[in-house]
Amino acid sequence: AIKLDSKGPVFFQQERLGRHGRPFVLFKLRTMVNDAEKKTGPKWASADDSRITGVGRILRRARLDELPQLFNILKGEMSFVGPRPIRKCFEDEFAKKIPFYHLRHHVTPGATGWAQIQDFDPRTESGPQERLQYDLYYIQHQSLWLDMQIILKTFGTILFRKGV
Repeated sequence: AIKLDSKGPVFFQQERLGRHGRPFVLFKLRTMVNDAEKKTGPKWASADDSRITGVGRILRRARLDELPQLFNILKGEMSFVGPRPIRKCFEDEFAKKIPFYHLRHHVTPGATGWAQIQDFDPRTESGPQERLQYDLYYIQHQSLWLDMQIILKTFGTILFRKGV
């Protein structure tokens, strides 16, 4: 379906920062036009982003575009739960503005996290600061019980199409 909707590869690969700030290649199903950032440079996707394809909208809404990250989990680059991995360009930008932003890298990044099940928009001006607060809460309170709560709430978020 991805191939029929737009030209380009089915899988999207992008360098992200992992534990201790080590770079790794994150895998996703491609939901945007091929070379989406060629003209714009790096930028956060918005809900009405014209770069997102028709099939891509469906995949994103159902969070199916994240499924290839199971490969990252199997490789040990990610875990099921933890702060979402971020691109270096955004890390550098946020670290200049937000004290202690680098502390997010004290744990392995996750496919879902405490921030992802909260009701906030990370694309707002205060979004990165708010996300950091949620990530630091997770790091300080990390436990199997909290991970189970996050996983269950993530399924609820996906089923009811809420959240980030």
